[in-house]
Amino acid sequence: MRIREIAVYRIDLPLREGRYNWSGGKGVSVFDSSIIRIETDTGHVGWGEVCPLGPFYLPAYAAGVRSGIAELGPHLLGYDPCELGVLNLRMDAALKGHAYVKSAIDMACWDILGKVAGLPVCQLMGGRYSESVLLYRAISQESPDAMAAKVAGYRAEGYRRFQLKVGGDPDVDIQRIHAVAAQLQPGDRLVADANTGWRRHDAMRVVRAVRDVDVYIEQPCLTYEECLSIRRHTDHPFVLDEVIDSVDMLLRAHADLAMDVVNLKISKLGGLTKARQARDLCASLGVAMTLEDSWGGDIVTAAISHFAQSCPPEVFFTATDFNSYTTVQFAADAPQRINGTLRAPESPGLGVTPNEALLGNPLIRVTESGVMA
Repeated sequence: MRIREIAVYRIDLPLREGRYNWSGGKGVSVFDSSIIRIETDTGHVGWGEVCPLGPFYLPAYAAGVRSGIAELGPHLLGYDPCELGVLNLRMDAALKGHAYVKSAIDMACWDILGKVAGLPVCQLMGGRYSESVLLYRAISQESPDAMAAKVAGYRAEGYRRFQLKVGGDPDVDIQRIHAVAAQLQPGDRLVADANTGWRRHDAMRVVRAVRDVDVYIEQPCLTYEECLSIRRHTDHPFVLDEVIDSVDMLLRAHADLAMDVVNLKISKLGGLTKARQARDLCASLGVAMTLEDSWGGDIVTAAISHFAQSCPPEVFFTATDFNSYTTVQFAADAPQRINGTLRAPESPGLGVTPNEALLGNPLIRVTESGVMA
């Protein structure tokens, strides 16, 4: 079996709530997602997706996905998509860095591997540990009262994990944390996610001001060293996200006792193959995990469901269902949230079949004849 064609589509994913806001005044109302279709010489087809949160979040942007695949794709033609180790080495040799460009290709190859094996991806990634996994809901940054008011509605949808977007004015963020914490019920968990938005002195003020609140502190500052400093000055459970982009950083953070929970994003690590490596290392080390991606639609949500459901429950913290945030769904068989939980599809591969009519014509096609755009 050999890769004979790579096609790239674009789809816009508008948000149901209108806009998603986080630290530093950053916000998005429509996400630009790239859908990748890989076809083999045996007729097997695999699907992948990558959707950066914008160039102001991580070193990734939507047009870069498509340009990167146009550059990388020709180097992958003729390779067996089921030989994931070989394929990842080839991608790393042909394109240094740019993990997010490689993510959807790797994801599509896992889809093909599952279809060839006749098994869902979660079984290939370690097994289906549970009936479903718990999800969190991100609370977009607004006034303290507006954010607190959303908790009851999200809880009615089944969520018990709430990720509060902070990282703005520290005085307002202190109010946000207290206001939302006042709405919690037994069994709920609250994460205050600053998304790198605080200066170190502001982060210190916030953690001191909320010392009596049962809250996790996530990625307070831009650099690893700054986050480590805050970690060493607070007894709140601590989460690292943006600075964990490789196994090397994961090992460093574990050696420094820099975190209690880590967020593993599929595209930030370069795809399911490397994300699984990081996940299994965390499981061996006893580090709890949130398993997710930067953003996405139906395919990314399916990939997260397989990634999360094949994680040992003892080290699983939470996951997310991005396709419930958007107004556009392009795969009718994609997994859907049920009472705050998500279950990976039972069918082989990722278990999603995108509506190609909805996707339209590909923006890029990579074949032996060349790259057509």
